[in-house]
Amino acid sequence: MGRFLQQFFLHYAALSCFGMVHGFMDETLEKAIKSEGYCSRILRAQGGTRKEGYNEFSLRVEGDPEIYKPGNTYRVTLSAASPAYFRGFTLIALKEGKDGEREEDHAGSFQIIDEEDTQFMSNCPVAVTESTPRRRTRIQVFWTAPAIGTGCVILKASIVQKKIIYFQDEGSLTKRMCEPDTSYEGGNEKTIPDCCACGTAKYRLTFYGNWSEKSHPKDYPRRANHWSAIIGGSHSKEYVLWEYGGYASEGVKQVAEFGSPVKMEEEIRQKGDEVLTVIKAKAQWPAWQPLNVRAAPSAEFSVDRTRHLMSFSTMLGPSPDWNVGLSAEDLCTKECGWVQKVIQDLIPWDAGTDSGVSYESPNKPTIPQDKIRPLTSLDHPQSPFYDPEGGPIIPVARVVIERIARKGEQCNIVPDNVDDIVADLVTEEKEEDDTPETCIYSNWSPWSACSSATCDKGKRMRQRMLKAQLDLSVSCPDTQDFEPCMGPGCSDDEASTCMMSEWITWSPCSLSCGMGMRSRERYVKQFPEDGSMCKVPMEETEKCVVNEECEPSSCIVTEWGEWEECSSTCGVGMKKRHRMIKMTPADGSMCKTDTTEVEKCMMPECHTIPCVLSPWSDWSDCSVTCGKGTRTRQRMLKSPAELGDCNEELKQVEKCMLPECPIHCELTEWSNWSECNKSCGKGHMIRTRMITLEPQFGGALCPETVQRKKCRLRKCQKSSGIEKKRLKEAREKRRSERTNEEADGEQYPVCKMKPWTAWTECTKYCGGGIQERFMTVKKRFKSSQFTSCKDKKEIRACNVHPC
Repeated sequence: MGRFLQQFFLHYAALSCFGMVHGFMDETLEKAIKSEGYCSRILRAQGGTRKEGYNEFSLRVEGDPEIYKPGNTYRVTLSAASPAYFRGFTLIALKEGKDGEREEDHAGSFQIIDEEDTQFMSNCPVAVTESTPRRRTRIQVFWTAPAIGTGCVILKASIVQKKIIYFQDEGSLTKRMCEPDTSYEGGNEKTIPDCCACGTAKYRLTFYGNWSEKSHPKDYPRRANHWSAIIGGSHSKEYVLWEYGGYASEGVKQVAEFGSPVKMEEEIRQKGDEVLTVIKAKAQWPAWQPLNVRAAPSAEFSVDRTRHLMSFSTMLGPSPDWNVGLSAEDLCTKECGWVQKVIQDLIPWDAGTDSGVSYESPNKPTIPQDKIRPLTSLDHPQSPFYDPEGGPIIPVARVVIERIARKGEQCNIVPDNVDDIVADLVTEEKEEDDTPETCIYSNWSPWSACSSATCDKGKRMRQRMLKAQLDLSVSCPDTQDFEPCMGPGCSDDEASTCMMSEWITWSPCSLSCGMGMRSRERYVKQFPEDGSMCKVPMEETEKCVVNEECEPSSCIVTEWGEWEECSSTCGVGMKKRHRMIKMTPADGSMCKTDTTEVEKCMMPECHTIPCVLSPWSDWSDCSVTCGKGTRTRQRMLKSPAELGDCNEELKQVEKCMLPECPIHCELTEWSNWSECNKSCGKGHMIRTRMITLEPQFGGALCPETVQRKKCRLRKCQKSSGIEKKRLKEAREKRRSERTNEEADGEQYPVCKMKPWTAWTECTKYCGGGIQERFMTVKKRFKSSQFTSCKDKKEIRACNVHPC
């Protein structure tokens, strides 16, 4: 029975690829197969006819990663090298060292891209096979990597060609990938290779928040749940926004604890040329809503050879210091190309700045600060993600990064497939123009013809002229633009593509006088791989008129010849075409028909020899030590003078602002001395001055405003007892009046002020702004001599760092 089953399994596996086994087995054999274990029939059948070293077929994972990221989705391609092909296939993913006899032996999950080409096996739902048997050279599916703790994974493929199954335990039909090291104690030690890709690529990041009461019910905060604004950037490997095992910067801390992106954006922009694009997207309140109610937030960014990494973060709120995001995601492939798509499920990570254990824990700063680490289900029993069995945390979000355009010359080693070409050919309906407002261009010229006349990838070009650069500190994009293209007659459906030649020139018109017909043809250079017939037209006809009428007085001419080459190799030129007179009028009159036709032609923009300049120097110090001033930077002309004059700017000047200069107190001149306050004996007289400008920004304080000096007049005569008594009463009366005045002064103060207000927000984020604060009068003493009691204002500089 065992030998019979083994032979049957081999035969059944081969037949099942062609859908020929339905209704074939009797009940006994069906029970025998079911007893063999989970999907074991497939593996045994494949192993039975294994052929080593068969390299016409290959199994490839996009980017050829040796390490998979848990939750990431990868494009898997099974292909045959020309002229080979295959009719059927089987694709599985196993944990290393497992034989596939149990469901838990299989790792990750496949996703179907094209249902007409691929499907899940009905009797082994974790495996992928063909939908219909036919000749094919390539299939693609998505594979989502398993959770942390799975270990290494083996992707295996089998091929059916002429009813022979080819299978390999090692080699081109097997791909091994392992999970990353989850120990972050020593910091993030992964080595990021240099990027060898050319041109630039544009991506769209879309963030799908899956954190809801349904998916994460424990202690879910119903009122204030939200995602903070997304902040990040595309950057070089010299700059790290955040990483596991590293310490959070002040910007990362403010995002993690308060959801504020302001400081982190400031940190990113200060990195200058290390950053290509700042990535920003709006916050989401509440954290989850259906996509038909609220679109997922998205942002677009670009990468190039030196800045091929992207990082971002967003706070899960409310929380102590929990974020999600990506760190140094490399969008450059080993084949010198640009990754087409990244799909990543996200779990929260702890910024190491707050020791709270639940969503709404009170603030508890972590001192000293801890390293950034991913949350786990065993962190604390009060954690909303706690699981006593230590299972994986359910992802709270998913991010999709999709390439939407490539610009410039590309140099990927692996040729583009149809998906790559079509993705670049599809233009966005309303593509945003990233040209700065300070760059004034002419309109784009028409696209040139495609450099490929076949269905191979080619390119075409268009040009524009830079008319003016209004702000020299803002660089203007290139004046040339390239995009991929394919030759005429090509279809997006690779299997049914007819490769056509270009059209042959039009035949002569069938009539030399009056309305005639002409035609042109093309031929099939390569028939479709699926054996179908070419349905594209092979011949075209159209009406033509050489001479409208042929009468004795008519001038009979030939058809127009081909256009001559343009008279100019660049810029605007002229081109001509000619025709000849076949017969002059029979009545002897002159021919009045034109035999030469002229029209303008546009060639690529003319370029002069560019100036070779040194890089800009650093900005000089500000020309003042306080207040508003200017600073400069320079560059040198390096190209020889004999190449011609250079009109490029060699010096730039911009404004700068430092903290405000001190303002010293200013006063009026002294008044004249008053009269002596006594009519005899010893007395005094005074003089005063007024404050015209209060001191500000640390200026000198105001000196005294009242001065007194003694005065001495004639001796007072001795008075009688009655006179002394009168003087004593007068002194007591004056003393009583002064006491009453002081009491009134306490009741009605001279100038009672409110406290200073808080400083206003800075008027600029960088480059020098202004803050103000105010003090207003709360109560004035109603007396004409206290007219200087008034509101006060202070000003100071802020954000003086360069932009």
